[in-house]
Amino acid sequence: MTVADTHRTVLAVWRTEQQRRIAILARMLRDVPLAEEMAQEALVLALESWPASGVPDNPRAWLVTAAKRRALDHLRRNQMLARKHETLARDLESEQDVMPDLDAQLDDDIGDDILRLIFTACHPLLSREARAALTLRMVGGLTTGEIARAFLTSESAIAQRIVRAKRTLSDSGLAYETPRGEELAARLSAVLEVIYLIFNEGYAATTGEDLMRPQLCDEALRLGRILAALAPREPEVHGLLGLMELHASRIPARTDDEGAPILLLDQNRAHWDRLLIRRGLAALTRAEELGGAEGFYALQAAILACHARAAAAADTDWREIAALYARLSAQTGSPVIELNRAIAVGMAEGPQAGLDILDQLTRDPALKTYHLLPSARGDLLAKLGRNDEAREEFLRAVDLATNARERAFLQKRAEALPPQ
Repeated sequence: MTVADTHRTVLAVWRTEQQRRIAILARMLRDVPLAEEMAQEALVLALESWPASGVPDNPRAWLVTAAKRRALDHLRRNQMLARKHETLARDLESEQDVMPDLDAQLDDDIGDDILRLIFTACHPLLSREARAALTLRMVGGLTTGEIARAFLTSESAIAQRIVRAKRTLSDSGLAYETPRGEELAARLSAVLEVIYLIFNEGYAATTGEDLMRPQLCDEALRLGRILAALAPREPEVHGLLGLMELHASRIPARTDDEGAPILLLDQNRAHWDRLLIRRGLAALTRAEELGGAEGFYALQAAILACHARAAAAADTDWREIAALYARLSAQTGSPVIELNRAIAVGMAEGPQAGLDILDQLTRDPALKTYHLLPSARGDLLAKLGRNDEAREEFLRAVDLATNARERAFLQKRAEALPPQ
């Protein structure tokens, strides 16, 4: 294996296991930013040593051991937490360089560890933006660029938020914990937002060669299900869970055999996961029973339920979907939601009606670099027979898109349009 191949292996293991490593170290050190620093040091060590020594049989356990040793060195240097120092020393003395048994034990409790990490990073002491950015970086493993696109802002702004959030956590000595009662309720909306954004990045990857990152979807779903058990009477928890279950039900039909995107209207609905649909509809019903029908996540789940209940694309109740988006838009003022409303209106009332809404959004600075705006305009213009304009919009979307699959798909759509 070449050095480049080994480095790719290291980074692949790191990306898929990053949140586990940080969660384990945060539990040990009771310091979230320090846990991330120790995990990063273990990554650097792997990049330096694996090309010479070879990839270990259990790379996950190797990274845990390396990170724990770095943590122990830090505790020794700073002469802090003597009892933890002794416990960690005893643990390390009994471990081998690879630790399959320890890794299996950690997996048994990893859900609670990751939730503690999210709840800690979502402390009310941090601003909403800082909470989300920090947690998406550490738990979701998203890059600053990916987070910036999720918030429609610049990478430098996100980087500054993360740095300030880490400093605040370190200086304040906040506990690594899962709060209960009123404290849990105070942090819950921020935690839900983070899980929602992690799922979205998995469902529609911002960058990379693949349209989706299924592992992020699975992780968000798992966390959502745990939260539903922790807070069974919180309607928005069930609303978010329903939203994710219904979205996830479409994953098998979203790409062809080569990984290229398939538009919603062209998907084979026989490939939609009926079990996930039933779970999603049940979660939505529970949210509504708890009085949360107008919640941010429940309204989105209700939109997805309209699609899930339609046996064929032609049976979709687009007027109901447009009405639900209108309620969401009035509630949030989000230009992205308004964009989706325009698409629904275009389906319900004709492409010109949808285009009229999109034309107003072209002046919104938040959507200046959002590739789905010209993509949606291109689709509606094509339906109106304005192929030359549609082609320009699709090509503009190509320039703005950062996911390779989306770029290729949009390029094909532009090339497939006949000249006027």
